[in-house]
Amino acid sequence: MTTHATDIRHQTPVLRNAATSLFAGIGRGFRRYLHQRSRVDQIEALNAKSDAELHQMGLTRDNIARHVFRDTFYI
Repeated sequence: MTTHATDIRHQTPVLRNAATSLFAGIGRGFRRYLHQRSRVDQIEALNAKSDAELHQMGLTRDNIARHVFRDTFYI
């Protein structure tokens, strides 16, 4: 004679929540890394400066991107 249990409960919500939290944390870290790598903040800060301030730094508006990425590209 065979017996079947129909009230089996799995703890998948706990495992699923742990996996979701793990991958969400990885995603947040990756997003922060990409934002830092994009250097958007540096470009926006330099664009917010006046032409006189840029001139004191030895820059023109045309050279902001070149200045920000100077260690990445040889131009």
